[in-house]
Amino acid sequence: MQANDKSNTQGLTVLPDEKVPFGQTALLGLQHVMAMDVYVVPFLIAMLIGLQSGQSSALIQATFIAAGIATIIQTYFCMKLPIAQGPSYVPLGAIVGIYAASGGGDLGWSTVLGASLVGAILVIILGFTGLFNKIVKVFIPPIVGGTIIFVVGLALMPVGLSSNIYNGAGATINQNIYLALTTATVLIICVMLGSFFGRKGRVFRIGSVLIALITGSIVAKFMGILDLSAVSQAKWFSMPQIPFADFGFTFNASAIITMVIIYIVLMAETTGTWFAVSNVIDQPLTDKQVNRGVIGEGIGCFTASLIGSTPVTGYSTNAGVISITGIASRRVFIAAGIWFVLFGFSGKLAALITAIPAAVIGGVFVIVCGIIAISGLQVIKNERIGEKEMYVIAVPMILTLALTLLPKDFLYTLPTTVQYLFGSPIATAAIVAIVLNKILPSAK
Repeated sequence: MQANDKSNTQGLTVLPDEKVPFGQTALLGLQHVMAMDVYVVPFLIAMLIGLQSGQSSALIQATFIAAGIATIIQTYFCMKLPIAQGPSYVPLGAIVGIYAASGGGDLGWSTVLGASLVGAILVIILGFTGLFNKIVKVFIPPIVGGTIIFVVGLALMPVGLSSNIYNGAGATINQNIYLALTTATVLIICVMLGSFFGRKGRVFRIGSVLIALITGSIVAKFMGILDLSAVSQAKWFSMPQIPFADFGFTFNASAIITMVIIYIVLMAETTGTWFAVSNVIDQPLTDKQVNRGVIGEGIGCFTASLIGSTPVTGYSTNAGVISITGIASRRVFIAAGIWFVLFGFSGKLAALITAIPAAVIGGVFVIVCGIIAISGLQVIKNERIGEKEMYVIAVPMILTLALTLLPKDFLYTLPTTVQYLFGSPIATAAIVAIVLNKILPSAK
């Protein structure tokens, strides 16, 4: 497929509105799904609030379906950019807090879902009124936008290294490091083959993430780490949760206020993803896209609540995958959304994704994080860097690392609202970058 000059400047071979053959679309969509650790958030929630096995499986199913529907809503109907949606890590502390404060059990979970539902409606209103877009235009110029993109990659890197590789479950640290290095090496080799051989090597580049994950999984199997027993035991088809039959909604004022604060932080974080994707595909965000994006985010979160899952957000990982593969087609992301829904209805397919060792995903994840950070630097380098700008970039960067490495024991001693804010280094760094850019004097 011939790309135009604009795509060549960013290394894209397929632009957002270009078509990709059906078979390739399905495979590339699956590649994006496999690169996203969507199952981790529901797994953590189930562990933190003590859900039973059947309840945990139902939450994971609901999360996959919510991610799929939200991805299709955002990519096809609303923002119309190649953006994949998945469960956000930002509300984790709030969800656990609301659940416990409401007495746990069915009442606790229904209170979480009720607060999420109301918060999502308010986000939709922000999009329809255009208020959020006005905030973006006033407070997020290129120097701030580039900084936000940079800290997105910077914040996720230690998480991939620590959680996925150094402390990856089911293997020793030596095995995890070996798996991550193998996966990352295969990924880089595939991308280089694609660049060296041009059109003839295109298959290596566009399938680089999938090839790397499969290779890593095969190596893990030989090492005795890949456990597929859960896949063989899982059912091919299983019904997801049904609203008002399997769960309900309870509306509590303090829970709603807490979740509204979380949604504000969440929108600050997802803005970084939008800027990252916009930069990768070399298409500046329009006012209409930002407004529709906010509406799409709200509808996605509203849908997630109705299905019995937690708030969703745009995943920065996929911006890095676009850079690696050169494929930015929206059809691929719609396919990813369809895959998510299929996984949600099939316990066996969902189990197959969750069976991929954490270190294998980590090997791809850290490379992707590095690419996202470099995308932010590309935006920053086009701006004049004076003394003020140095602090606008440096302080959020330091804060991102400080909060990422902040001991959890200390974090839990802080006031609840501060916990919510500091629990998301990306959102906190974004807010600080915005504030510093406004209050620091510019050089005359």
